[in-house]
Amino acid sequence: MADDKKVIMLGNEAIARGAWEAGVKVSSAYPGTPSTEISENLVKYKEDLYAEWAPNEKVAAEVAIGASISGVRAMACMKHVGLNVASDPLYTVSYMGVNGGLVFMVADDPGLYSSQNEQDTRMIARAAGVPVLEPSDSAEAKEFVKKAFEISETYDRPVIFRITTRLAHSQGLVELGEREALEDRPYEKNIRKNVMMPGNAKFRHVEIEKRNNELKEAADTMDINRVEMNDTKIGVITSGIPYQYVKEAIPEASVLKLGMVNPLPRKMIEEFAGKVETLYIVEELDPVIEEQVKSWGIKATGKEIFTIQGEYSANMIRQAILKEDLKIRKAEDVPQRPPILCPGCPHRSVFYVLNKLKMHAAGDIGCYTLGAVAPLSVVDTTICMGASISSLHGMEKAKGKDYIKNWVAVIGDSTFLHTGVNSLMNMVYNQATGTVLILDNSTTGMTGHQDHAATGKTLQGDPTYAIDIPGLCRSIGVPNVCVVNAFDIETLEKTIKEEVAKEEVSVIITRTPCVLLDKSRKPVYAADPEKCKKCGMCMKPGCPAMTRNADGTIHIDDTMCTGCGLCETLCKFDAIKLVKAGER
Repeated sequence: MADDKKVIMLGNEAIARGAWEAGVKVSSAYPGTPSTEISENLVKYKEDLYAEWAPNEKVAAEVAIGASISGVRAMACMKHVGLNVASDPLYTVSYMGVNGGLVFMVADDPGLYSSQNEQDTRMIARAAGVPVLEPSDSAEAKEFVKKAFEISETYDRPVIFRITTRLAHSQGLVELGEREALEDRPYEKNIRKNVMMPGNAKFRHVEIEKRNNELKEAADTMDINRVEMNDTKIGVITSGIPYQYVKEAIPEASVLKLGMVNPLPRKMIEEFAGKVETLYIVEELDPVIEEQVKSWGIKATGKEIFTIQGEYSANMIRQAILKEDLKIRKAEDVPQRPPILCPGCPHRSVFYVLNKLKMHAAGDIGCYTLGAVAPLSVVDTTICMGASISSLHGMEKAKGKDYIKNWVAVIGDSTFLHTGVNSLMNMVYNQATGTVLILDNSTTGMTGHQDHAATGKTLQGDPTYAIDIPGLCRSIGVPNVCVVNAFDIETLEKTIKEEVAKEEVSVIITRTPCVLLDKSRKPVYAADPEKCKKCGMCMKPGCPAMTRNADGTIHIDDTMCTGCGLCETLCKFDAIKLVKAGER
């Protein structure tokens, strides 16, 4: 698969290529935008490496750690909030060190394009004492992956490879190379190093601090940290994608570009700062570099003129440093496109019924979060993966079982297997009475339709055992488990009423595949203006395929309609009928 061609690659695609060239043998991940495509591209190389979807990021990290211990290069891929789930093994493997190289691929999301917060992975890395590499384009992404594994094995450290949404999903020119022919490292039993009981952990903590000090000294001479001297009136310390903005905004400035952002090359920074008149630090999100540089007594300007929130841009940098009045358009001035469930989404009918019943829903991470917005307006909370079930339980224990008779928890099938099952066990164990709706659309929908442990297929495309979600719920002691078609709204309404009235835990599984899984063209629905009474009942679920004509009758866009039939079910006047695509 290797050749000497130069090709255009997405950042995530380049990372996958770099992992292959680095000789990686094992990768485990949980899909999370913007990191998902790393694993989806890794399967192109499945003849040389093994890649899998794990049920969550903690498991993915532990799989990679196990592979490293056995003596091969391994990595775990996730988005920034996924690193929270993986933090338990991360902090401990920092003490243990590695055998084969070990890299955590972590994608941050400045600007909140697909996340519930903007946390900065560099902060976790500093707390865990783990080195961090950060590329600024696709070419560096590929090469830095190889460098990350070299650093990991040289200094006995796991390494975090930090990217952001802009790098993950932008394209650049990449020169393809050969795969490294690496021998597996021999495994040697080493209780002192690999068993983190307190006595051993104390010893290893001393060892990793020695290694980190060695890394600090080496950072000053690493070629991934480089100085680009130009006009010395302005000097900028930066890294990652912001480096590209700096070069576009002020090409005449001198720049210290950091490829390793933890630990920082102190001597290099001090020397650079001494050569420029005014020093700026340009970094998205938290002032991680800035606070360290200022703590060394170096005068610099950073968050005094730059925001902690969101993505940066070349125009923002020109305005902040050069004081140019560019009249940058504010987000609130741009016409808003509200998020909405796809036409035919099975979640829409579920939320329609909950809205009709005046229910509140404790929500979770996934497409169903869109149940919070009008006109459905059912989801009241969204915290993190698996939190819908736990937070509903907390409400009951705080206010009593009667308080939650108009509440349910909603969670997807992939998210349920990620961390929801633990929360459900807690409800059963602690004698709760709440009702949980598992919205089973047979995929990991919001990140682009990845398989999971209940779909019957692996990341590499192999058939496998599909977890029986109803059986799993019963096996942990849930006394009431119902499976309902999401579009059978009469049965769904009846089932919800019955289950929330019970004095014990109930699980309702709405099992209807995501409409986007089937790409075939289906029959669609059309509205008869002669029969339409303009009552608007069919409009209540908020399907984007449906609009009103000037006279108030309903129009159904046959290019958007997926034939789910929800509108026909709601129409009491037989004004909506099923037709073939294009027939009117």
